[in-house]
Amino acid sequence: MSGAAHKSRAAAPDPSPHGEGQVGVADVTLVADLAGALYWPEHALLVVADLHFEKGSSFAARGVLLPPYDTAATLRRLARVIGRFAPRLVVALGDSFHDGGGTQRIADTDRATLRTLQRGRDWIWITGNHDPEPAADIGGTFCRMLALGPLTLRHEPLADTDEGEIAGHFHPVARVAVRGRSVRRRCFAGDGRRLVMPAFGAYAGGLNVRDPAIAALFSRSFTAHMLGERRLYPIAAARCLAD
Repeated sequence: MSGAAHKSRAAAPDPSPHGEGQVGVADVTLVADLAGALYWPEHALLVVADLHFEKGSSFAARGVLLPPYDTAATLRRLARVIGRFAPRLVVALGDSFHDGGGTQRIADTDRATLRTLQRGRDWIWITGNHDPEPAADIGGTFCRMLALGPLTLRHEPLADTDEGEIAGHFHPVARVAVRGRSVRRRCFAGDGRRLVMPAFGAYAGGLNVRDPAIAALFSRSFTAHMLGERRLYPIAAARCLAD
């Protein structure tokens, strides 16, 4: 997808008054961390989506050489988020590994880091389309989805659901024009009933919220909550630029 500047211009986004960022889903207020994670204080629950561990080694096996440090970089970011919130439960919303062999290719040092992060808390791996089967020797519990209170957490959003839903899969990004230049950032996409999370993985790409695959998930107007350096920027998706 092109990152070229768009000729049309949009007003600079207004920063969220909540600083760190808050989003609501099914009348539940959640903390949206600027690293792309989501925290539910009532349950001390941290959610991340689309970690795509070992994407670099997966590409290397096919002759596309990328620096093999994506898993370590993603784990460092995840460790900082866990340090900020000290969750009792971490839920990874699928595509945690880029392919079925990722758990075998992960370096011993990265495996040890993951075990350290899991220590003293529950850890749930939601299965995704890249990693549909449970993996051995990686810690945690595997399941297809998790229902908790008014919210259901799964990898891929359902085409038609009335429940409060938090999902991943689509790697949403938003693009706006600010001071004459184009800015493209990862974002949460939500309408108060459903929230699609940004990809957390270092090498994960992104799909523009104006793409029909994302827009079709929402039966009404929705908001792109862009991840800024210090704030979350809620922008009506209709105001965002296409790629």
